Amino acid sequence: MKRLAMSGGATAATLVPAAALAADGQGSPSLFMLTLQMVAALAVVLGLIYLFYHLSNRWLKLGAPMGGGERHIRLVETRHLAPKKSLVLVEVGGEYLLLGSSSDNLTFLKQIDILEEIEVIDDPEKQSTMAALFQGKLDAMAAKIAAIKQGRADSPSRRAEKF
Repeated sequence: MKRLAMSGGATAATLVPAAALAADGQGSPSLFMLTLQMVAALAVVLGLIYLFYHLSNRWLKLGAPMGGGERHIRLVETRHLAPKKSLVLVEVGGEYLLLGSSSDNLTFLKQIDILEEIEVIDDPEKQSTMAALFQGKLDAMAAKIAAIKQGRADSPSRRAEKF
């Protein structure tokens, strides 16, 4: 039992370095020197981590072309149909592939051979005309809804006039 109590006290004493407890400076390093040693060790460890990171990136990317390399796969468009379900149009080596994507698989649907089948709008002028066309349709629909609401508001008075 005495050994247990003594070992408990000894572990508490080992948590605090003996050099930090000795304030007389006779033969033992000071707290400043210990802190300086710790900072230097930390700098060495961080330097080694950075060195290994840099070398691993350099060695692992030797086989892959850098950012300026030619790309053979391009995602043309994605249309979401439902949660976790979508259609994906991909260009691979000049050929267009239509793929179906769900949460657990990717399915080949169709190979599109003719470029004219795909309507790609990259011209900003065409996009602005499409936006204007959409805005016109939206305004017409809003006017119809307003007319319907106006007709319902007038309907009780019309009923009174008819009787």
